[in-house]
Amino acid sequence: MSNLKEATVKEKKELRNVDISMFIGNLVSFNNSLKLYHWHVSGIGSYAQHIALDQAIETMVEATDRITETSYAMKGDLFITIPETKNPGNIIKHTEQFYDYVESSRKFFSEDFVQSIIDDYQEAIQQLLYRMKRLE
Repeated sequence: MSNLKEATVKEKKELRNVDISMFIGNLVSFNNSLKLYHWHVSGIGSYAQHIALDQAIETMVEATDRITETSYAMKGDLFITIPETKNPGNIIKHTEQFYDYVESSRKFFSEDFVQSIIDDYQEAIQQLLYRMKRLE
């Protein structure tokens, strides 16, 4: 009975690590999608959009690195795969949907300090949304 319980705990931990690995891969892909969009911005207000995107990307990459390194320290090796990244057509919708995805992924992290890093990531998303909506 004890071995069965230990196996279940181990399986749950492995599933959690898969979820965390997938989440981190999606963070990297989203960050890269913003850069793809950044490279294609042109026209009126494009310089301001470039700056807003660069600032957000810098903050998000740093937060992604913190989440990843903290997860490795606490969970052990992760097997992260970065999904295919496409240039988003509608940057506002793309960003709002990703904000919701990040919010729904908080459940994978029980530690307050990781939640705080996720707060930093989401704050950068909100600042980007504010700036991009004002520039429309």
